[in-house]
Amino acid sequence: QVQLLESGGGLVQAGGSLRLSCAASGRTFSTYHMAWFRQAPGKEREFVAAISRSGAMTSYADSVKGRFAISRDNVKNTVYLEMNSLKPEDTAHYYCAAAPEAVLARDGWRYDYWGQGTQVTVSS
Repeated sequence: QVQLLESGGGLVQAGGSLRLSCAASGRTFSTYHMAWFRQAPGKEREFVAAISRSGAMTSYADSVKGRFAISRDNVKNTVYLEMNSLKPEDTAHYYCAAAPEAVLARDGWRYDYWGQGTQVTVSS
């Protein structure tokens, strides 16, 4: 089992940047594929980015490709989401999630563990 704790959210102007972190408990972090999802008020949760156990493979939603970057540090048990050129439509609650088997999965149901999330608000 793994517990996830996100941080790094906040209020930023359009065009700005934020770096989200997701710290995982336990010594098995490197056995999980990781991902970021987001959910805006009144909208369904959507996939943002995913990264494989080793970090060698990544996948992005078309809406964030070229602006966001996912990475992980298996020594620090942390996954990151670097967000650049932020837009008001990026405003959402951002969650990290862990999956023991589903590499680069875009469906939330494939992930077994979720954090509480961190709010990102982008003003125009």
